[in-house]
Parts: sequence; structure tokens; C-alpha cells
Amino acid sequence: MGLRQYLQLFRIRTLPTALLILQLTRMPIVASSVVLTLHVVSELERGYGAAGLVGTTTLIGTALGAPTLGRMIDRYGLRPVAALCGVVSCVYWLATPHLSYEVLLVAALPAGALVMPAGAISRQVITALVPVERRRAAFSLDQVLLELAYMSGPVLVIFVSTQYSTSLTLTGMGVAHGVLALALWCLNPPIRSPEESAAPAAPRPALRTWVSARFVATLVVALGAAFILMGTELSAIAALRASGDVEWTGVLLAGMGASSLLGGLVYGAARRGLSQLTLMLLLTAFTLPVGLATETWWVLALASVPMNFMCAPTLAATAEAVSRSVPHTVRGMAMGLQDSATRLGLGLGSPVVGFVLDRAAPGWGFVASAMGGLCFAAVGATLSARQRQRHRRTEVPASPPQPV
Repeated sequence: MGLRQYLQLFRIRTLPTALLILQLTRMPIVASSVVLTLHVVSELERGYGAAGLVGTTTLIGTALGAPTLGRMIDRYGLRPVAALCGVVSCVYWLATPHLSYEVLLVAALPAGALVMPAGAISRQVITALVPVERRRAAFSLDQVLLELAYMSGPVLVIFVSTQYSTSLTLTGMGVAHGVLALALWCLNPPIRSPEESAAPAAPRPALRTWVSARFVATLVVALGAAFILMGTELSAIAALRASGDVEWTGVLLAGMGASSLLGGLVYGAARRGLSQLTLMLLLTAFTLPVGLATETWWVLALASVPMNFMCAPTLAATAEAVSRSVPHTVRGMAMGLQDSATRLGLGLGSPVVGFVLDRAAPGWGFVASAMGGLCFAAVGATLSARQRQRHRRTEVPASPPQPV
């Protein structure tokens, strides 16, 4: 029954090809921070702090640019954005091997802002092509593909960079960005359903009409999930260093990714889903006790399975909630805001949990990750509750006038 859910998705015209192109596009994107770090450290002979500054600048640019690119897709369609991002990314990565560190640092911000929004486009295509009753499986499959990109992309660029050079890797990434952007431009998958496309043109709704408390709550919970993901990854690496098991880092991270992938598959195939907030609370609850299992790498790996099992379902539920809560005319911008919230969570998780790890045992990193996620979940729950209360008040009919 569960497998049939996914087989039905591959029978939808254009969807498999679009997901394949976008999956290949994601691979160099998720590997960009790794190859930039290797290039800055080895080729430009700078430190890891300088490499981290380039990565942070790129992350800031991506977080700022995602909503703008989404709004451009809403207004002008997919092709202009695919062409713009493809040309900029192709030129940037082809030029990177020849840039000084200072120029690279300056170029990282606009390059990050104009990176192809592959995740947001994928979710828009799913919303346009997949019937509502199958979207949970589709969004879960999208998260599974993202996990595969994270598991394969960095490994591939590390192999090429160490066996040959980072210059060759960067050049290959530039060519890949250009070719895949051209493929996406030619395919031009729909970003709106036939019914939405046939609807008469209407003025663009004002922000206050669709950026509701519930929508903001969805973004806050997404931010918290990303905070946990980054924090637990840092904590796991710190735990392996403290226990002297650094050589098992790759195995542990691969196991964490595989657990998330399996969770996404199971969630998408399940008969009934859970709310985003419920999944977030489960993610937090499973993260907290991992801090007690940091002495041995294999115990840590086993303790991390339930936590990572909830990662992909939480993010899939986030995408499903965003797709349901906004008008189709602003869906691109909404998906861009979701990407910005996720990147903000990743950006916050690294320094906050890193601060804890510098001053306490690695187990406290998992505690800090869980507590941070719980705080964001509490904010999201509060906003959702206020939205429900406001909705109930507006539904209460006015009392009839009393006779005098």
C-alpha cells in the first residue's frame, strides 16, 4: 500500500523529470560549502575562519534572495528565474578558481542571493502537479531526495578535490549549474495547477492578508527544526572527537542521513499524517536523551536513530503546511520564506550550540539543541493558538438586539 503511493507519483506527467533535474541541481548546491572550504584552505592558503566567513556570507545571501526569487517566479514565471540564476551561478563557479580571497568574499553575497532555488521550485511543482491527497507522500519523497543529495554531493566533491584539485571541482560545478539550468528552462515544469492557471487574473494579495500568525508559526517551527539539525550534527562531531572516535565520523553522519531518509519514506507511505507541531515536539523529545549516549560512537549512532527518523517528516509536514496556507499567486514567495527560515535556523544553530560545546561536555550540545528547538516550538504553538482564538471570535455571530 505504501509503495503504491510513490509509484503513483512517478506516473504523473512531467513530475519525475522535473524532480530528477532539480535533484541534480541540488547536489552542487549542498556541496558548495565543502568545496569552498577546501579551496580557501588549500588553494588560497587561508584559515578555516576565513573559509567559514565565505560560507556565512553565501548563506546570508541565499536567505535574503530566496523570497525575492520566489516573488519573481510568482510574477514572471519559472523561465526568467532559471535563466538568471543559471547564468550567474555558472559564471561565479567558473570564475571562483581565478579569484583572490577578497574578491571571492565580496562575490559570495550576490552569488548566494541568486543561487537556483531548487528546493522551493520542487515544492511548487509538486503542489501544481500532485493532487492534495497525495501531497504528503510527494513532499516526503522530496525530503528523501534532499537527504540523498546531502549524502552524495559532498562525498563526490571531496573525492574530486582530493584526487585532482578544487579548481577542477569548481569548474565542474559551474558547468553543471549552467547545463542543469538550461534543462530546467527547456522543461519549464508547471508551478500552478491547471485550475489555478485558468482562474481569472486577480490583484496580488497584500502581505497582511496571507502572512497570518499561523503561517509565521509554520516558519518558526521550520526554523527550530533546522536549529536542531545543525546543533545535533555539531554535537555528534564534538562527541566523536572527545571519545577519540573521529575516524567514525563519516559512518555516523551517513547513518544519521539514512535514518532521516527512512523516516521520510515511512511518513509518506503512512495512512495518516501528524501535524508539523506534533512532529517537531517528537523531534525535540528524541533529541534530548541523545546527550546521555556520547561515550562510544556506536551507542551514539543507535541513540541518534529515533531523532533523525523524525527529521524528514518534520520538514515534509512544513512544506505541506505552507502549500495549504497561502494563495497560489504568492506561493513562490511563501516557499522562499520557508527556505529563508530554514537557513536562519541553520545559521543560528551553529554559533549557539558551538558556544555551549566550547564550554561544556558534548552531551550538553544535544541538550542545547533540544531546548532551542523546544523554545521555537513553543513560539509556534502560541502563535497558532492565538490564530485559532481570533478565528473563533470572528465566527461568533453578533447577538440580536434585545427588545426595550
